[in-house]
Amino acid sequence: MNRMLISAAHKSSGKTIVSIGLCAALKQRGHVVQPFKKGPDYIDPMWLSLASGRACRNLDLYLMERDDVVANFARHSAGINLVEGNKGLYDGLALDGSNSNAALAKLLDLPVFLVIDARGMTRGIAPLILGYQAFDRDINIAGVILNNLGGSRHEAKLRSVIEHYTDVPVIGAIHHDERLSIVERHLGLMPSNESHVAAAKIKQIGDAIAERVDLDKLLALSQKEPLHVPHKAEVSPLPCGGKVRIGIARDRAFGFYYADDLDALEAAGAELVPFDALHDACLPEVDALYIGGGFPETCAAELEANSALRAQIKQAIENGMPAYAECGGLMYLSRSIEYQGRTWQMVGAIPGDVKMHDKPIGRGYVHLQEDEAHPWPRPNAPAKQIKAHEFHYSSLENLPPDIRYAYRVERGYGIDGARDGLVLHNLLASYTHLRTIGSCYWATRFAAFVWRTKQQKKLLTEQVATEDNAPAIRM
Repeated sequence: MNRMLISAAHKSSGKTIVSIGLCAALKQRGHVVQPFKKGPDYIDPMWLSLASGRACRNLDLYLMERDDVVANFARHSAGINLVEGNKGLYDGLALDGSNSNAALAKLLDLPVFLVIDARGMTRGIAPLILGYQAFDRDINIAGVILNNLGGSRHEAKLRSVIEHYTDVPVIGAIHHDERLSIVERHLGLMPSNESHVAAAKIKQIGDAIAERVDLDKLLALSQKEPLHVPHKAEVSPLPCGGKVRIGIARDRAFGFYYADDLDALEAAGAELVPFDALHDACLPEVDALYIGGGFPETCAAELEANSALRAQIKQAIENGMPAYAECGGLMYLSRSIEYQGRTWQMVGAIPGDVKMHDKPIGRGYVHLQEDEAHPWPRPNAPAKQIKAHEFHYSSLENLPPDIRYAYRVERGYGIDGARDGLVLHNLLASYTHLRTIGSCYWATRFAAFVWRTKQQKKLLTEQVATEDNAPAIRM
């Protein structure tokens, strides 16, 4: 078995391109590659999933207990396990580095391959590598991958310096090439579900990485025995209920879903039925809706043009169909989106208007406390603080003053800096992205809510049918 952490000295060093390329190149060789991503992220995992052919899993030392991180990693491990870090190797929220990439490397015994953006560097690369080694001797920096090199002469100089001053092998040397870049926008890379040339781009990156990185040496340095898995089972305190069908928006506008959440919904009895908010004229036959995050503002014209589906979704929500929407889903369910000087009409189930901004309104981890207005069934246990995350450049404005909220925001911004989670009919819509981890069993709770609502609707229908068929009383 192989496992590794692809990290960097700092953000934007090229580790995502390297990670995508390694997944594609190793898969092309016939290996089974399981990708993981550190931290809360949707876009990088979408590219890694497409490159490897396997669903990428997120590992988060802030949101998850350490035993859960190990269990999650072990449960999904395959032949080659590649973890892409976030930011720099030693970066993290905690002063002691307890939620850094380095801490994850220690916890999972991951050899670290450091991607270094070497533009303009020669001899100065040696103290950089030596400093990263000396800062924490428990971290195994197994090799470096040099990126953005100026050419063959630049590469030769760097190799000589590193060989002379350090004991760290150079695993790869990637020359600067504009063809290897992926378009970026305000939340990072463009999502792979928006790029019709994503597969071709991944092949191009994979071919370049296979040519410039010594894959045999990478595999030799990343061989490890399987991890010892802690005896801890993730068990929801709520019963699963019965089978339900949940319509899930999967298209260019909406694609931010964690694989673990989708697994949890299915384990709770949900059949996930995809629909395309851009092109489908009507909803599939479902009991509920789940509209995740994404970039509805970039697809606003197409979303507005699909007026038939918008009207049907609005009617379904107003008729009491259970629905859950996060961030981009919340934006879509609002009355309108104002973006780049234009205003686009959306579903209108939420009596508010979305406005896009140049800078983030809410960004990072959030802490929530649940209010009584929260509609989903609760476990028979004391309410705990919910840890989650948000990242949005939009605000929701013109809401009526008497609208109900599911959460009080203790850290973060949410909808208005103090509250998040609009509750309307059987809809819960928030800027916060939840994860089914730790004490946050949102997927099971939502599935249970859908089942309960379905049963109530069935009983009501039977009651009406009985009353209609009752014999008339003659006077």
